[in-house]
Amino acid sequence: MRFTVRVRYGSTTPSPEGFRGKTMVYLRKFGLPERAESDKKSRRLNMRRLLPVCFSLAVFVLPKAFGDEQSTSPYATAADFAKYAMKLREQALLKVEPQVFIPTSSRPAIQRYAWKTNIVTTVFWVGEQAGGNNPVPNYRSSWDANWTSNYGGFDNPDASARRSYLPIAFIPRQNPFYCALPYNDVTHGQFKPEAPLVIPWFKQSYSGQGQSVCWHRWLAIRKGNRTCYAQWEDCGPFRTDHFQYVFGNERPKPNLNHGAGLDVSPAVRDYLGLAPTDVTDWQFVEVRDVPPGPWRSYGENNHFVIARSKNEQRMVDRNVSAAKK
Repeated sequence: MRFTVRVRYGSTTPSPEGFRGKTMVYLRKFGLPERAESDKKSRRLNMRRLLPVCFSLAVFVLPKAFGDEQSTSPYATAADFAKYAMKLREQALLKVEPQVFIPTSSRPAIQRYAWKTNIVTTVFWVGEQAGGNNPVPNYRSSWDANWTSNYGGFDNPDASARRSYLPIAFIPRQNPFYCALPYNDVTHGQFKPEAPLVIPWFKQSYSGQGQSVCWHRWLAIRKGNRTCYAQWEDCGPFRTDHFQYVFGNERPKPNLNHGAGLDVSPAVRDYLGLAPTDVTDWQFVEVRDVPPGPWRSYGENNHFVIARSKNEQRMVDRNVSAAKK
């Protein structure tokens, strides 16, 4: 880049040789090459480095080079001036804003979570009684003391008592596509110490102390060429502390159900065609990545049902406002 500086001081014509000699002295003070005009690499000097130097030269060097007898520079020595010029350079560099790369797509990049493969999977249901290999009744969940009531009743797993992934006796008030994983992020109303460190979405989903960021989270569950989507509604099987498996690379711990690491609802079982004890793959997914399917149709805890209700309410409010006018 070429800079042209024109200064007029009466009728005196400056000496090019004198100006060049003084300029080279200051270039050397700032670590710039003396042969910048002939050195190809020097011509590509970073503007962040060069601009403060040029500014300093224009303000302080030119009057001295052209014999300006009226110069009012407060710097008695070249060393004082050099210190001030370096300070100007540092301030200019600090003001340079970092480069920001704006994505070309308006949709944020999809965050991929690793698949957990070949996980022993068992079936459980809301209202299940304790017995056999199920030591804890499922009248309540780890996050909902009134799970059965809030769900709407007993989620009967018998095929004869179900139709279209729902119990025949009632329409669930919560998503019938639910599951359980062996970790709870909350204990005694407080987050566990490791929760902020191991849960990938903790910061984005945090809404208050002791309010679980795992509850209602979506999973993709795969068996063969079929994939079902379900919400995380309880903790188990058998344990609630195995974050190394749920969020890390460990395998499920041994337990009475052949080392099961995932519980699924009767609706998930029916969609995937699972046996009472089977093997599946699973991964966490974002709400925006859940495709259309029966898992988006029911439940007050279902993000898609909530969104539809809000849209319908807005339409009602709009129609009421229009009628009043």
